[in-house]
Amino acid sequence: METVQADPSALGGPALFATMSTMRAMRRLKPEPVPEELVEQLIQAAVWGPSGGNMQCYEYVVVTDRQVMARLAPLWKRCVDAYLATTGKYAPEGMDEAAYGRMVAAIEYQRDHFADTPVLIVPCYRFPEPRLDEEGLAASARALGPAGTEHMMNTQTRFQALAEGSCVYPGVQNLLLAARGLGLAANITIWHLMLEQEWKKELGIPDDMATFAAVPVGWPAGNFGPVRRRPVADVVHRDRW
Repeated sequence: METVQADPSALGGPALFATMSTMRAMRRLKPEPVPEELVEQLIQAAVWGPSGGNMQCYEYVVVTDRQVMARLAPLWKRCVDAYLATTGKYAPEGMDEAAYGRMVAAIEYQRDHFADTPVLIVPCYRFPEPRLDEEGLAASARALGPAGTEHMMNTQTRFQALAEGSCVYPGVQNLLLAARGLGLAANITIWHLMLEQEWKKELGIPDDMATFAAVPVGWPAGNFGPVRRRPVADVVHRDRW
């Protein structure tokens, strides 16, 4: 891991690069409310995000009501506790135990103060029914070949999940960038999926609408700072693996 510096000139790019290089997951939030106009700016930024297939079938549930947040807090606690008891029990490879301990402390703080979260944003998406006909399916099979067609059939679930994600997550990234640009703290989680049906019931989300994240937003209780990531040279494969 290396610390990515925030100086845009050092990064060889515009000020946006500095924004990205200091956009850490910020889990400690002040309880003070976020003005509605800023919340709308976050959603506007999300709507500007590219959408796979340009289908733009996303919707956003925005929670600011204290009573609703208080009812969500026990669900959040159950999901976080389940995560910390399993995947979150061990530090990721390459992360030292002290740094991971600080991250877990922040996760536990957010869990214990979730009812005070000023804003929670839940991106949703309803994937349209595919429009297929026999002629098109036959042409697709010819283009892919027998092996490709079989692989496509065997990986249809994964393909649709990635297709949906490509329609939602670019907008979520825009939302996170906008939050950082406005001085707001935010972090993306998918832990709510462990109890998704209970979350959807509490928020009145239709059964045929899928949820893709839970993004707590508020004024930071700490400071923004440079992120720590693997060096570019360690993750790039030129022309082939």
